[in-house]
Amino acid sequence: MIIGCLKEIKTHEYRVGLTPSDVISYVNRKHIVLVQKNAGSAAGFEDDEYLKAGASIISDREEIFAKSDMVIKVKEPLAEEYSFFRTGQILFTYLHLAADQKLTEFLSKKEIKCVAYETIEKEDGQLPCLRPMSEIAGRLAVQEGAKYLEKTFGGRGILLGGVPGVERGKVSIIGGGIVGMNACKIATGMGADVTILDINADRLAYLDDIFGSRITTLYSTEANIEKVLRESDLVIGAVLLPGAKAPQLVRREHLKIMKKGAVIVDVAVDQGGCVETIKPTTHDNPVYVIDDVVHYGVANMPGAVALSSTKALTSTTLPYGLLIADMGLEEACKKSKAVYKGVNLYGGHCTYENVAKAFNIKFTELKDLL
Repeated sequence: MIIGCLKEIKTHEYRVGLTPSDVISYVNRKHIVLVQKNAGSAAGFEDDEYLKAGASIISDREEIFAKSDMVIKVKEPLAEEYSFFRTGQILFTYLHLAADQKLTEFLSKKEIKCVAYETIEKEDGQLPCLRPMSEIAGRLAVQEGAKYLEKTFGGRGILLGGVPGVERGKVSIIGGGIVGMNACKIATGMGADVTILDINADRLAYLDDIFGSRITTLYSTEANIEKVLRESDLVIGAVLLPGAKAPQLVRREHLKIMKKGAVIVDVAVDQGGCVETIKPTTHDNPVYVIDDVVHYGVANMPGAVALSSTKALTSTTLPYGLLIADMGLEEACKKSKAVYKGVNLYGGHCTYENVAKAFNIKFTELKDLL
């Protein structure tokens, strides 16, 4: 199979879909790898390294699209890339289709075979290709939130860890999954007063066992959400429904009960966000203010730590990419339930139920198409 790895064009997206060591794995299995010039340089991987690994370096992304059977990226395609795709091509990347109807419609019409990192799911329910980025985003959420709490950025002027004789900053995390747990690690490490909310009693018990008296756990009810919003200096949205649009748990009217200069970091923004007033932003202009509350909505947070993120991401995506390349997508889906769950669109059909629900379109079982 011919594998194409592209340079990301999203603003301040420095990650890359393949490392040189990944290229070696593909080449050793007799696949051809085409890497766009400087695709990995921002993440610390130079063209010479890819060449030594056995890849061909090509400057023209259109040529890579034209020749590749499978295109490997990090982020979803942008509008300026649409014209390069060809019918029947495999796209292996983060897609987050439930938040992007235009992209979903284009990929369906073009009959692209779309395998989304974020919905590859193991039998125990774990999302192996989403997990490392969730870990990084959760940790960055506190780091970024702490920065924007500074008065110079429009925040309350709060130091999360406090100092002797001064109360600590209050951090509330809505969602106790991978993002929430990792945000909790950093927030408690900084000495903040941390509360985490979730709807799963078992998850709350697990978090309580890990963090003990360093945190407060609460059921995620309307009343408890309002309570923590009134008290918090930093609110982190960490809600995930795999492949689906995030539920809006913090509404516009809630901003009026929050402290002036409080900060919201919504990690779910790439799935539509769990905060009604959130919108995707970039590292160039990451925050905006509504009703005196600072909103941080960068949709590719891990791109800021590109070297760490690329290594973490590719270590999880490589086995699935190799399986698809070795067997073809159809046979890979029959062999691996994880790959099967990763297919969101196939032959013009929507094969992932939560995406279909997001746009009220027909859902087709993938097994009926293979």
